[in-house]
Amino acid sequence: MYEPIRTKSVDRMQADYPHRSREEELDIQLAGHLSALLAVTDELGLDEAGERIAEQVARLRGAPPARHAGLTTADPGVLHRRAHAIAGRALVVAASRADTAAAILAAERMDVHSAALEPAGAH
Repeated sequence: MYEPIRTKSVDRMQADYPHRSREEELDIQLAGHLSALLAVTDELGLDEAGERIAEQVARLRGAPPARHAGLTTADPGVLHRRAHAIAGRALVVAASRADTAAAILAAERMDVHSAALEPAGAH
């Protein structure tokens, strides 16, 4: 009376695709945030900080990151605000995956960019 189902159920179809663990997803997300922070850091010309960030990206991805080669004429204040926001996102992800090294680095970068945005003599 009823036609038999001839296709796989959705549950069985999903089993055919590889799934990443939560930790793998967080690693990918953290590496992405740190890569974005690296691009802004390179744009600001902060070489030492860039090297530290690149080390963390390489650790997470297993390969060294592509580096931003040239400086732009972007306003440094805008770049520091962008870097501060990106470092904040990296800190949240690093904390959720319990990555102490990346969390410390992100917090340090937030402090540096926050200080760069303060008016001279305002402490």
